[in-house]
Amino acid sequence: MSDVIVVGAGLLGSAMAYGLARTGARVTLLDGGDQAYRASRGNFGLVWVQGKGVGKPEYARWSWGSARLWPGLARALLEETGVDVRLQQRGGLHICLSEDELAERRSRLQGIREAVGPDYEFEMLDLQAARELMPGLGPEVPGVSFSLMDGHVNPLKLLGALHAACRHRGVAILTGRHVEAIARKGADFEVRAGGERWQAARVVLAAGLANRTLAPLVGVDAPIGPNRGEVLITERLPPALAYPTNYIRQTDEGTIQIGDSLEDVGYDDSVSTPVLGGIARRAIRCLPSLAGLRLVRSWAALRVMTPDGFPIYQESASMPGAFVVSCHSGVTLAAQHVFTIAPWLGGGERPRAIDGFRADRFHSGVLMEEPLDAH
Repeated sequence: MSDVIVVGAGLLGSAMAYGLARTGARVTLLDGGDQAYRASRGNFGLVWVQGKGVGKPEYARWSWGSARLWPGLARALLEETGVDVRLQQRGGLHICLSEDELAERRSRLQGIREAVGPDYEFEMLDLQAARELMPGLGPEVPGVSFSLMDGHVNPLKLLGALHAACRHRGVAILTGRHVEAIARKGADFEVRAGGERWQAARVVLAAGLANRTLAPLVGVDAPIGPNRGEVLITERLPPALAYPTNYIRQTDEGTIQIGDSLEDVGYDDSVSTPVLGGIARRAIRCLPSLAGLRLVRSWAALRVMTPDGFPIYQESASMPGAFVVSCHSGVTLAAQHVFTIAPWLGGGERPRAIDGFRADRFHSGVLMEEPLDAH
């Protein structure tokens, strides 16, 4: 018998299962398998802070805190698994393509700094100064915002490292298990999937888009839905881009990753030629040298989005010991999930930093008017 059952083996569930195992908990990790919608395998890979938290400064602090914890997570995974997730945290650029866009960006970041505090790091750079960091920026770029808080990783290596670290600490990872029912059995929970049953004192639902139907099984309303993002990948190149941007980054393998879109198309995770064309045109305006590169693949993935774009961290009021966790920033927030959320899930004190991310906020009639950054 386990202490905790975690449902969902993507970046969220794997990070929390690993964090729980670090506390000494016995963990079973149930996953639906590769046929499930996989935001974790279509991720842009950014550890991104700047711009997040408009209208909700606690989210800016939460993201920033995770970025500061990230070096410790990268070290822990390397020591336990030998997998280098290729974390780079030298800073990141948000490229603007008009004076209006640049002015809006400045206003957005200044507003967050005023709410969060003067240590919230960013600077606005004109084209000349920006080209010192990223030579080759196109003439249509009036400027960028730059922040040392930002960076990127290899998201597939991260997912693999989390799975390896879970196994190293004794987590039972069971795939092909689509959860059908969750019920109380005395002091424990019983989770049923495909005719099999598991019991544990605690259960954590971290199943991405499936949380919408799973959360009511433990008495929580999690109003999440899909939002599609599409990505282009170029041929491999020698190192050319020293910093990631909001739209373009060079991976540790040498490819250039370009994207992504924000599309409300339901559960359609196919690619769209018109959307990919728009992504390519914007990228060439940012960096004209991209026009000559060969594209090798593209993909689309579905983000897990709440109505206001911010996470859900909720313990069930009617079934204490059952938790619902949803977010769309599984890479950026991975360190918080390992080091801060997991101890709470295992029976520790609820972190005050997540008080603004309860699921019941959606029943107050107050939602954010401005969408969250995509990453």
